[in-house]
Amino acid sequence: MSGLVPRPGILEIKPYKGGKSRLEEKSEAIKLSSNEGALGPSPKAMEAYRALAPDLHRYPDGACADLRAAIGTRFGLDPARIVCGAGSDELLALLARAYAGPGDEILRSAHGFAMYAITASGVGARPVAAPETDLTADVDALLDCVTPRSRVLFLANPNNPTGSYIDEAALRRLRAGLPDNVLLVIDAAYAEYVGRNDYTAGERLVDDHDNVVMTRTFSKLYALGGLRVGWAYCPEPVADILNRLRPPFNVTAPAQAAAIAALADTAHAEATRAHNDRWLPWLAEKLTECGLHAYPSVANFLLVRFPGDGGRDAAAADRFLNARGIIARAVADYGLPDCLRITIGREEENRAVAGALADFMVAGGGGTDD
Repeated sequence: MSGLVPRPGILEIKPYKGGKSRLEEKSEAIKLSSNEGALGPSPKAMEAYRALAPDLHRYPDGACADLRAAIGTRFGLDPARIVCGAGSDELLALLARAYAGPGDEILRSAHGFAMYAITASGVGARPVAAPETDLTADVDALLDCVTPRSRVLFLANPNNPTGSYIDEAALRRLRAGLPDNVLLVIDAAYAEYVGRNDYTAGERLVDDHDNVVMTRTFSKLYALGGLRVGWAYCPEPVADILNRLRPPFNVTAPAQAAAIAALADTAHAEATRAHNDRWLPWLAEKLTECGLHAYPSVANFLLVRFPGDGGRDAAAADRFLNARGIIARAVADYGLPDCLRITIGREEENRAVAGALADFMVAGGGGTDD
């Protein structure tokens, strides 16, 4: 037998499983399981990606200087305090590695993104989940969970998979209640979709405090999930720590070029946002009309609760949708076994899922797709 022993906590990890991408029984499927941008990537981003093909033998710029400058210009931030990563997931893992370890605790809200608990266990820390109120992060509950062992608090705002958010006043109250030695990480992956006046992605909190980091991604509105590009805006000391820990060439050259082009293509970004602004409430209304409960969402997806009577539970609905060639996201692993998460897709995809679920609610779990 091997004498190798992994670090504490690693064997407790249940590997992350993303939304399904294909159905074995279908050659083509409508994928609404991963919150990808409905309109796909910017044509300019695709062109920039293809243009790098002759230079694939060259290492990328390890500092992501041009990308950081583009992000800084687009969002009015200091590029020196921006750190880029292979998706925001890499940056979340590096932050946990930098500030927590065995014997420490990493906090999240009860239905927060699954990677937070995995990341905590991966560094040997204990993941701690605070109760939510109406599937929304509860500031008082989070603060009640803070102990002398707390080191990091991960907060998805807006949250995945619930679609809920807390406003700027609540976010500032959360920061005010944290000890200075606890790092607040605001995961604002869906920030570009939010149109509420009381929302902040967290940039100003980073400017105002030494223990706040904001992470963002190009995987959602910018639809570059396949390239894995994320970034963090940090206090200078935290940026320095991340740059010491991150791999030297962690963002590929084509990914950097595509991300820069995506930022510059504001027309495509606005079209994607406008599409979501139209079809998110449309789908919520259609699902409500057929007897389902669609939770309020400010992101590009809906969390939908199924009644469970007459065979009309979430698992049966998932099977029914699959039979129609539609892939939603089961969220039982998030403690929401009676729900599915449904991404806002193109018009024809939204109409297809609305029609399928209307049929399901009539037929129930015993029905077919015939």
